[in-house]
Amino acid sequence: CAPGYHPMSDGIALEGMRLIDRALPQAYADGKDIEARADMLTAASMGATAFQKGLGAVHALAHPVGAVYDTHHGLTNAILLPYVMKFNEDVIKDRMDLLGRVLNLSRCDFTGVMDWTLRFRARLGIPHDLAAIGVPADDAARIAEMAARDPSGGTNPKPVDAASLLPVFEAAVAGEL
Repeated sequence: CAPGYHPMSDGIALEGMRLIDRALPQAYADGKDIEARADMLTAASMGATAFQKGLGAVHALAHPVGAVYDTHHGLTNAILLPYVMKFNEDVIKDRMDLLGRVLNLSRCDFTGVMDWTLRFRARLGIPHDLAAIGVPADDAARIAEMAARDPSGGTNPKPVDAASLLPVFEAAVAGEL
């Protein structure tokens, strides 16, 4: 959903997500499933390629959270994702039809993709909020300021600054979608 024109990144990202939808739960359930792990290796490489288009507010927030609270970057991103999706809803909702079709969802709109995201996280044991991994809200203003300076925020679907990122971070700590 990063802005800008890069159809190759978009296509690679969509195929990577399709692979992850099937392979990650399999690899998580059975670490010896070499086919699922190979698909995840491929999907990870595809994700790195799709990064050419940008990362957005999920990573902009995850970087300072990880730096200040020593959290795992992938886990932090997974927790933050639906909160940032909700923040960006008005500018990304038109792109959710295609994503929903790629993921073979019964509901191909923002709500369908959000529901899939929340169910997918739950299947993998991902906590719903940052507080579950030891991130408090008491330093929210500092985290928002750091996130606003992170270069990843420049490719968020809509502009971000500390004032707009503060409530996103606070909601993610509290688990309030």
